[in-house]
Amino acid sequence: MRLLLLATLCLLVSPWTSAWAQDDIATIEERAILAAVDKASPAVVRIETYAGQERVGELIAGEGPTTGLIVSEDGYILSSEFNFVQNPNSIIVSLPEGGRAAAQIVARDESRKLVLLKVKTDKKLPTPEIAPRDEFVVGQWTIAIGRTYGPDAPNLSVGILSAADRVWGKVVQTDAKISPSNYGGPIVDIRGRVMGILAPFSPQGGDAVAGAEWYDSGIGFAVPLSDVMPHLEKLKAGENLKPGLLGVSLKASDLYETPPEVAACPATSPAAEAGIKVGDKIVEVSGQPVVRQAQLKHLLGRKYAGDVVQVVVLRGEEQLPFEVTLTDEIRPYVNPFIGLLPLRGPGKEKGVVVRYVYPGSPAAEAGIEPGDRLTLLDGDEIPDAGSLSDQLAAFTFDEEITLTLLRGEEKKEVKIKLASLPTEIPAELPSALPDGVTPAGEGERPPVGPVDLKLAEEKNECLAYVPTTYDPQFTYGVVIYLHAPGEFDREKLLARWQPVCDQQQLILLAPQAADPAKWTPGEVDFISKALDDILANYNVDRSRIVAHGYQAGGGIAYLAGFTHRDRVRGIAAVDAAMPGRAAPADNDPVLRVAVYTTRPDKSPLAPAIKAGVDKLEKLKYPVTTVEHEGPGRYLNDEEFAGFLRWIDSLDRF
Repeated sequence: MRLLLLATLCLLVSPWTSAWAQDDIATIEERAILAAVDKASPAVVRIETYAGQERVGELIAGEGPTTGLIVSEDGYILSSEFNFVQNPNSIIVSLPEGGRAAAQIVARDESRKLVLLKVKTDKKLPTPEIAPRDEFVVGQWTIAIGRTYGPDAPNLSVGILSAADRVWGKVVQTDAKISPSNYGGPIVDIRGRVMGILAPFSPQGGDAVAGAEWYDSGIGFAVPLSDVMPHLEKLKAGENLKPGLLGVSLKASDLYETPPEVAACPATSPAAEAGIKVGDKIVEVSGQPVVRQAQLKHLLGRKYAGDVVQVVVLRGEEQLPFEVTLTDEIRPYVNPFIGLLPLRGPGKEKGVVVRYVYPGSPAAEAGIEPGDRLTLLDGDEIPDAGSLSDQLAAFTFDEEITLTLLRGEEKKEVKIKLASLPTEIPAELPSALPDGVTPAGEGERPPVGPVDLKLAEEKNECLAYVPTTYDPQFTYGVVIYLHAPGEFDREKLLARWQPVCDQQQLILLAPQAADPAKWTPGEVDFISKALDDILANYNVDRSRIVAHGYQAGGGIAYLAGFTHRDRVRGIAAVDAAMPGRAAPADNDPVLRVAVYTTRPDKSPLAPAIKAGVDKLEKLKYPVTTVEHEGPGRYLNDEEFAGFLRWIDSLDRF
């Protein structure tokens, strides 16, 4: 790195004086860094906000100085949205050459979490030189600049560029120490050119404060300024920039290994209107080849609503080009519902055997009965329950389908007008296994009973319980139990869950917080690794993976569930509100997530719980809310039995 810096300095400083030649490398580095700061800092301004909200979600939002970057000489300033989450009533900017002026928010970049301010001044303001993104090199110097502590001298932190394409292409990453003192300020290269605007980000997405928990950790993000400047005139005109949406759901699989095959494409989406269909494989976007789903997310992650992209798909053996104008909003997807539960078990025969028919459902009205075997959907073969779930993702509420079924030796066809997934829990359910079929619990198996999971490089402890009758021919649901703050009571937890797991083919997974008194958002990654361990060693029913928590554990359940919705199918939070940083995406046809929550009428969290439920229902998630009188508490026996039936019915169609 120092050799790279010296090479850069040879280009910047000519002639190479004898005085400099005598300096040691550390002094040369210091001079170069200070020169870069001197070049960029005139465009870095101090911003003060006053009289806003005291709390935003879980964050106490204080008043005081923040940082911004002048991007237009006529008084426009970009800053991080984090600095304005409290909706301040007054914004004051300290100008580069002295004096203070009022400013107002003109527009927001909702994709990259920036705001554009306009300051009232007649002076021509200095603007920075911008570094082109295609010149960024991992390992190069990055200098973070803020102007929080005073208007006269900037504060700075030095590091390297540690990644050039993070959070689906929206930001770059630096290991300089980043904190609220320089959010909204720039990172610059060794030549004093602005690379990007510093802002808190989380790889899992989230609201304006998501990622702020990595304060001073050596993980900082910046939005490349060269990505935003082409859209500056729109922002100046007061137009908010929003993420660009293609409007397709991809076949559920590994993001980093499988091609992006369209599993669902709503009729009103930009993709469908352009001519893209279910089953198409996207192979190119804007001239860039696409082989894996992650590549598609990266290419679209930088785009805004209104951008036009060229999409090439493979349909059969033919490549077809389409021009698609991305939108900012897709109508919320409503999961379709036939009205049945499938029978589980080790059977090899194709089709889905009906275990239970919901009273009053489309299946009941069509005359479908328990024991019927569903074989075709609109003429397409139904291999198994998982395939039927994928096939239904191509449909939505109120559409009509044709099911072919076998009842004994009789073949029948029935028309079904799809309903929406119910939120009521069935009062009782028959056995999920065929009569006389039970797991044998014999032969070579992975560990069963209470199992202490040891994960490499993780200090957290984790308990699992696997039924002693575990049989790899059967599939097992997984309940990820996330404890409330306080001492983890292993024996009490096993006493409640062991008989349930044995009876209902469930595996209990109980990760523990590193600090028993609290969970941290970063521990979501540990929870994910623990689940990966279970998935690697046991035969898991992917439709019955539930993140379940009590109190603060419930907040982490929301965060884990929506962060890893490619695996989690249910979120169950007891006496817990959905944290703002969970930021659920729109309901997805393929990645179905159902939510179970309680709302005690005397709990101080009751309004926040309701607000979270309202938000989820607006996004068309199926939410089951159990209300009870009194303060917050865990589930009583009757509620717990209903909760288990909710888990047992997550594989409904």
